[in-house]
Amino acid sequence: MTQEGRVLKGVGGFYTVRSEEGALYTCMARGKFRKEKLTPTVGDYVEFDPGDAVTEGYLLRILPRKNLLRRPPVSNVDLVAVVIAWKDPDPDMLLADRLLAQAEEWGLEAALVINKCDLAEPEAVEDLAAGYRHLAGVLPLSARTGVGVDALRPLIRGKTFCVAGASGVGKSSLLRYFAGEELAVGSVSRRLGRGRHTTRHVELFPTGDGGYVVDTPGFSLLEMEPMDPLRLAGLYPDFFPYRENCRFVGCRHLKEPGCGVKAAVQDGHIHPGRYQRYVQLMDELEEMWRNRYE
Repeated sequence: MTQEGRVLKGVGGFYTVRSEEGALYTCMARGKFRKEKLTPTVGDYVEFDPGDAVTEGYLLRILPRKNLLRRPPVSNVDLVAVVIAWKDPDPDMLLADRLLAQAEEWGLEAALVINKCDLAEPEAVEDLAAGYRHLAGVLPLSARTGVGVDALRPLIRGKTFCVAGASGVGKSSLLRYFAGEELAVGSVSRRLGRGRHTTRHVELFPTGDGGYVVDTPGFSLLEMEPMDPLRLAGLYPDFFPYRENCRFVGCRHLKEPGCGVKAAVQDGHIHPGRYQRYVQLMDELEEMWRNRYE
């Protein structure tokens, strides 16, 4: 009997599918997927034949996707929680801004999680968070002590969300609150000061409130893809209220006179650190764009 479910994991051509009733089935993909050049992806909603006690089931059809992330390969994601650590390692805000820009490009909600806040002065955390009030949430917490972690629950309830960030910031420790102990957690390398991540494949974990969480190995290595640098400003929602004050259409918010965004930085409406990192990312993109055919 055909059922509908969601792909939680795919390893070696076998897919773990969770039915609408919560049962788990092992399925293979029908040959027609290869003919149609379709690859089932973790996060896909599918129609499937569950098989029986002797034989595996089969995936029959991939239902329409809301979105499809390439790295890591996962579909139908609602929100990205970008995690930084206050200390050990120090906050990599340039990476955080890359990830947030990528989330905007994909049309995802985004939140900033500031972990290890038990090691910081509240005023310093507030200053860092001030540049990100445009996000779905800015959440100071300590995954080690559990303080502040529950504030994330209303934001992710019923949603499929990714946790992204540099190695060692506490992503896996945070995920244990939502995915349980089945999610393997690696130790921290004393020599490198970075997490030794044990994730070998992308996998969805039910959170118990109708949602799912997926770890995102590879996001810590994310680099902006080559694109027209003019698109970057469109990935900064905190700039939007001030762009209409720019003198020139297509203002890049760099050296142009009469720029509403630069005026907003000077007036304290846009955090100067956030703007400085925008300039850095713009420089990177312009270099990529110039060399894109080499």
